[in-house]
Amino acid sequence: MDIKRSGSRPSGKGPADYFTGTVRVDPLIEAPGPARVRGAHVTFEPGARTNWHTHPLGQTLIVTSGRGWAQVWGGPVEEITPGDVVWFPPGEKHWHGATPTTAMTHIAIQEAQDNKTVDWLERVSDEQYRR
Repeated sequence: MDIKRSGSRPSGKGPADYFTGTVRVDPLIEAPGPARVRGAHVTFEPGARTNWHTHPLGQTLIVTSGRGWAQVWGGPVEEITPGDVVWFPPGEKHWHGATPTTAMTHIAIQEAQDNKTVDWLERVSDEQYRR
């Protein structure tokens, strides 16, 4: 058994190369091999969002507070709110983040394949975001 005590691991800032706006990432799960699950508690300030990206083995989001948006490539922007659970299949190009006026927090869970959980792509333009 390995217990990670609350506050024992520092929060991190979402890297500007992969996020627009202010994003805080709090680590939750980094299971040792052969397990592959990874997870984080991610908070997006109003207007903040990820870049477009994919996950080799998919991703689950569990919205815990606020109001956010998520979109798959070519699809409509969908509102996501507390209690919503969002599944992005492997390889599905998508983004997610807060609305322009409300912060949003979710738990993000994904598995690593060859020690990689995400493929980061281009920024979500302001035009794409405000659609």
